[in-house]
Amino acid sequence: MDRPPPDPAKLLDAWMEWERGETPPGRVISNLKTGGLREVLEELAAVGGPSRQAAGSAKDDGDPSAESWKPVV
Repeated sequence: MDRPPPDPAKLLDAWMEWERGETPPGRVISNLKTGGLREVLEELAAVGGPSRQAAGSAKDDGDPSAESWKPVV
């Protein structure tokens, strides 16, 4: 079954519904998956998206906070 191409605006809308507490996390993940988030992320990773460049420049500058940062869950 063919899916339409990913629509970043729709993916953002799905994410924002979760941030506002309108949609439970499981439904949001499902919406992001069927909406093509993987394809969007693969494309960004292939071209070396902005976050890759920013992470590389922080490390190149010798910023110790970039190496010691740990996510808070």
